[in-house]
Amino acid sequence: MSRPTEADTKRSASWFTTFQYNESTDKPGDARNVLLVVVALIAAVTFQAGVNPPGGVWQEGDHAGRAIYASQQFAFYVFLISNTLALSSCILVITSLTYRFPFHFEIWVATASMMITYASAVFAVTPHEIVRFRYLLIAASVPFLMRCLGYFIKKYRLGDFVKKHCLGYFFEKYRVVESKSQVESQEEGGEKNGQAGDEQV
Repeated sequence: MSRPTEADTKRSASWFTTFQYNESTDKPGDARNVLLVVVALIAAVTFQAGVNPPGGVWQEGDHAGRAIYASQQFAFYVFLISNTLALSSCILVITSLTYRFPFHFEIWVATASMMITYASAVFAVTPHEIVRFRYLLIAASVPFLMRCLGYFIKKYRLGDFVKKHCLGYFFEKYRVVESKSQVESQEEGGEKNGQAGDEQV
């Protein structure tokens, strides 16, 4: 199997850049519309998956109306937390993109009602002895908490504080110092070579 050529690499890179958002050619309104369509599709899929879990529900017995998938506790935990996180992120994006639009208050009411409906459906089909619902509540609040944290960092100009106390800052600083020392050593080597050349002349 032959290695990819430089032309193949450039072609794949250009394929990615073709579909990227470009401020000079793309309108913000078009980007907003695309994002709304994408998050609406994801929200519909995740809502349906939460209301009607994979495998359905037990029809008879003590666990009638409960999710069959809950018999696999770890897998069901992963499914519920991931699904809740995806739906919560979509709701955050929808409410952000429609802020101060006509009927934006009604959109907020509708999305909040959808989250309450989702929570009640999950509560109804999930065996209470299997899942601790506080984990789902934490997963649902993560996107909103991250957005608020970013807002406060930006508003109160805590970026410098974060950079100074972040390990990546020291790695970047060390890399810059190392590159400067390499440049200085190369310059010193060039001067020595120049002096040696003068002596030979």
